[in-house]
Amino acid sequence: MFETTPRLALLGATAISAAVLSACGGGGGSDVPATTPISTLGTLAVSMTDAPACGFDAVNVTVSKVRVHRSEGASELDAGWTDITLSPAKKINLLNLTNGVLEALGQTSLEAGRYTQLRLVLDGNGSSVVPTAGKTEQPLETPSAVRSGIKLVGNFEVTAGQRTDVVLDFDACKSVVTRGRNSYALKPVVKVVPATLNGISGFVSTALLGRSVQVSAQQNGQVVSATTPNPTTGEFVLSRLAPGNYDVVITANDSAASVVASVPVASTSSTTVLSTSSAPILLAPGNTGSIGGTVTMSPASTEAAYVSAKQSFAAGPTVTIKYQGADLATGAYTIANLPVAAPQFAMYSTTLPLAFSASTAAASGKYRVEAAAAGYVTKSVDNVDIGSANQSSVNFALTR
Repeated sequence: MFETTPRLALLGATAISAAVLSACGGGGGSDVPATTPISTLGTLAVSMTDAPACGFDAVNVTVSKVRVHRSEGASELDAGWTDITLSPAKKINLLNLTNGVLEALGQTSLEAGRYTQLRLVLDGNGSSVVPTAGKTEQPLETPSAVRSGIKLVGNFEVTAGQRTDVVLDFDACKSVVTRGRNSYALKPVVKVVPATLNGISGFVSTALLGRSVQVSAQQNGQVVSATTPNPTTGEFVLSRLAPGNYDVVITANDSAASVVASVPVASTSSTTVLSTSSAPILLAPGNTGSIGGTVTMSPASTEAAYVSAKQSFAAGPTVTIKYQGADLATGAYTIANLPVAAPQFAMYSTTLPLAFSASTAAASGKYRVEAAAAGYVTKSVDNVDIGSANQSSVNFALTR
């Protein structure tokens, strides 16, 4: 269901080039021979963005280096790496990078040609989180494998005399999981997204701000991109989406969800508008509940498991309303602040404002709950009902 490992595919050069981004902070350390003719060199620039983090006021990672290699099979000790070294290493609060904001990591010269591996190298001493509930900064355990480089395998093309831009989308919400009480571990989920700014935009009512609003773009019930609105204006941008149709899900505490189905993204440079500042989307008020339980895996694994609460619409999509990672030590999870009221539903239309109505197809307070982990068979429980009481024993035993 969700990407839970750092081994992800890069997009082709046609999708990740063509935007000229400022590349401050970080210099290039290159293995390009000094005798390489300038006419055969291109430039690679790398930036970072983020989806929102669930339940945190800050998620800090410290980036020390980005490495690039022609071979997807190259180990960290093999020759042929070209490095972008950040000196000093850069501490980045990922939550400052929502709504399409980029943090430039640097750039370097490369011989023209195809490259098939990137590694994002983190400094383990600089990672921390600030939980929303506790407000106290806590260390974020960074595994040694992550410190040696989050491996991203795929391919992109560097063209002589041109600049290729690569954007790393570091999904903090999926990447930070609990490990026992007041302990947090980094299970990095990173993907490479187009550099050109496109996607889906709109406004939610400012009356919703401060209630943990989340906006996501989904396909087939899978979250592709997510963000939080601007805390002052309510504007949101789901950026750098591949062309296609998406279902947009908006949630907030003490509110029914709103779903906009079949929102088109026509091209890598187009943005579809769902609402304006003068007519923002306002969620219907409603009670909330929770679903919890445990996830066990056989054989035991260090993989992160994610549990999602989904709802379906007649002749419409299935969407994820909310999801949560299971604790790495105990397997326990709780998906909190789930709407009890049926979601508000609208088909996309070019005529604004969109016309929302309460769905009669998605039963009030009932969810399909799914558990998934990389390398294990996804399992689900239907018709989990929080209409009259919270559910705390929805358990899963995942097998390979």
